[in-house]
Amino acid sequence: MLELLAGLGAAALIILLYYQSNLFPLVILAALFLVLLRFAGAKTPRFSPVGQSAPAGEFSFNQIGGQEVAKKELLEALDFVTKPQQIRHMGIRPLKGVMLVGPPGTGKTLLARAAAGYTGSSFISVAGSEFIEMYAGVGAQRVRQLFSSCRRKAMKERRNSAILFIDEIDILGGKRGRHSSHLEYDQTLNQLLVEMDGLGGKEDLHILVIGATNRPEALDPALLRPGRFDRVVQVDLPDLEGREQILKLHLHNKPVCKEVPLQKIARETFGFSGAHLESLANEAAILALRGGKKKIEEKHLMEAVDKVILGEKLERKPDPEELWRVAVHECGHALVSEALKPGSVSQVTITPRGKALGYVRHHPERDYYIYTLEHLEKKIAVLLGGAVSENLVLGSRSTGSLSDFNEAVKIAKKIIAAGLSSLGVVSIDDLPGARLHRTIQQLVGHREKWVTELLSTKIELIEEIARLVLEKEKISGEKLRRYLSAGDRAC
Repeated sequence: MLELLAGLGAAALIILLYYQSNLFPLVILAALFLVLLRFAGAKTPRFSPVGQSAPAGEFSFNQIGGQEVAKKELLEALDFVTKPQQIRHMGIRPLKGVMLVGPPGTGKTLLARAAAGYTGSSFISVAGSEFIEMYAGVGAQRVRQLFSSCRRKAMKERRNSAILFIDEIDILGGKRGRHSSHLEYDQTLNQLLVEMDGLGGKEDLHILVIGATNRPEALDPALLRPGRFDRVVQVDLPDLEGREQILKLHLHNKPVCKEVPLQKIARETFGFSGAHLESLANEAAILALRGGKKKIEEKHLMEAVDKVILGEKLERKPDPEELWRVAVHECGHALVSEALKPGSVSQVTITPRGKALGYVRHHPERDYYIYTLEHLEKKIAVLLGGAVSENLVLGSRSTGSLSDFNEAVKIAKKIIAAGLSSLGVVSIDDLPGARLHRTIQQLVGHREKWVTELLSTKIELIEEIARLVLEKEKISGEKLRRYLSAGDRAC
């Protein structure tokens, strides 16, 4: 580059001497120089690593809740970094890579940062999408520059280890041969494999590569073979105890009433990730501030659950006829749910949120990870309760049941795929479409008949509770059960 600048400078001087006051050729030459620089920069980009060093104590595993199994597995892998002398003495091959696999928002990036803090390593974080560009060879060069930057960063900070975190690694490490237009993706992955094969050796600096993805099925098998990403750590959604721990972590710096039952809130948030729970705590604080409260109360947390699931309340209001239909619909869901599992309804509301005009929130007595046929059939029955209730009370159905029907069909397909239907064990992909359709109709129709028989004896009760919901906009599960008990006594 210095030679190029010297040559151009000499040329500019000659032109000035020759043309004297005519600077037009000099302007043209300068413009050409800028174009050449831009082109050279595009073909040979300099990689600027993202992220900051994470010294020990800045971020720790104690600040991550609900991932005890993942933390234990990762800590075992980090022994290769923290105990190099013992590892060499035992003749153990150094660990080169750890793959974190799990849904979005479960804390994979936090685990990588905590790993850097635990080992006192330099920390560089990048995303897989940063490596792919339209120019051939750019991704491969960026991989080389990334590993070089890792080594320079560790040496500059006088550390003997570095952690390289690659988020969305499925973009960089996807199966080769998927992109027929050009081989840029394959070249980039090949370079990553070469760099990982070169790790370990006899060099004093130990680089540990931590990858994160929520699509492990898309990764190239060569990436996960022993000697590259040796360990695959599952980072799953937290269970009930884990959600309670995460809530405590995110609420510790917020004023919360002592009587708030965090276990109850955790029970209401089945399926929430750590990111969802952080958002819940933040939204609850916002609601308390809006309400002029100095501390977060239980009602703020419960309303924040609805907001995280469905979104903000909508200002638009359906007309009275639509509201009545929505109230009848939601009451149908609630009554079927209470009939199948007493105490399962937490709240019934017709407050519009997101795309939902109404909502029945359930609180499961425990977290479920496998389901029986009976359990799945009950879920279908609850989903059909709204449409059946509309039909019995109003004499017609509406498009408000569309999402319920779609979910019921998904559950029916799950029953068939799991071999729980009358078809027995089958391959749902190889099943003729007409036969699959008939089986779904049978499964859903059988539960619809049962729900119709159940609700046909409770039409007056549905109307009474719907009028109450229409008046109050929402009622708690306890209030609903009091009405149901009164209705049963009246019968």
